[in-house]
Amino acid sequence: MEDRQISATRTISAPAERLFAIVADPSKHALIDGSGTVRSAQDGTPDRLELGSRFGMTMRLGVPYKIQNRVVEFEEGKLIAWRHMGLHVWRWEFRALDEERTEVVETFDWSAVRWPKAYEVAGIPRRNLRSMQETLRRMEQIVLI
Repeated sequence: MEDRQISATRTISAPAERLFAIVADPSKHALIDGSGTVRSAQDGTPDRLELGSRFGMTMRLGVPYKIQNRVVEFEEGKLIAWRHMGLHVWRWEFRALDEERTEVVETFDWSAVRWPKAYEVAGIPRRNLRSMQETLRRMEQIVLI
């Protein structure tokens, strides 16, 4: 299988636990979203994610829509990933460099989708990379406030 993952990395001046807490709280996703598509967590979404959590997000990409996600990877303070019906995975990894700096990696993994070439022809990975870079920049701005 071809490697169908793309990642953005940024070192942020904040403890890993603090950054992880932002991503583990769906109500914070719209604050950091660099794509402009995430609007809010749906009613009934848990306050904090863990392995197996299901959570819904209100989105907008031209038109409004809702998406349901499930957490498929989880290691407290270090790793969280979710997927939805499209089968692609959004993965976040947090590596503490010291007490005040963390390397954050956001990965878009489309290796399990039914038509991966369609994603590539449509330019989705390339667009998502730009969005992930902006997301990490926004995350850094939020923790500096």
